[in-house]
Amino acid sequence: MYRGLYPGRFQPFHLGHLNVVKWSLERVDELIILVGSAQESHTVSNPFTAGERIEMIRNALRESGIDLSRIYIIPVPDILMNNVWAYHVSTYTPKFEVVFARNPLVIRIFKEAGYKVEIPPPFDREKFNSTYIRRLIILNDNWSELVPKAVHKYILEIRGDQRLKEIVGTDK
Repeated sequence: MYRGLYPGRFQPFHLGHLNVVKWSLERVDELIILVGSAQESHTVSNPFTAGERIEMIRNALRESGIDLSRIYIIPVPDILMNNVWAYHVSTYTPKFEVVFARNPLVIRIFKEAGYKVEIPPPFDREKFNSTYIRRLIILNDNWSELVPKAVHKYILEIRGDQRLKEIVGTDK
């Protein structure tokens, strides 16, 4: 069994993330989607809880026809010690052989820990960028075409758009 790890915060899970999942699944038998900063929520940078992000991801994968039996979605809290983060992650996840990442720090950490790292294509990172999408949500601008339909629906159902706007109001 050849298994990969795809770490991210997924705040929110967008079409770029979905494309990385599909790309990664072409290379492995199973994929672990690591929901990082699991302890964070209700802030401008991390508005959604780990549980909400897991639901977003599962809904989007199901909607896309991805076989969920090939996927693990695991929340992992931060430890703020980069030199042991790869080991920390490995204590939460099943064994994996390859890491899919574009973040230079994540790449460095996992390479130093002895893991193979593959860098996915950027999939239009200018547009598919969680910071940008959160800004569009706050501004009441059109963000729905940047996330899977299931994610858009879920965020509206949990009033995540309103939460983000209220958080910004309290952060002033």
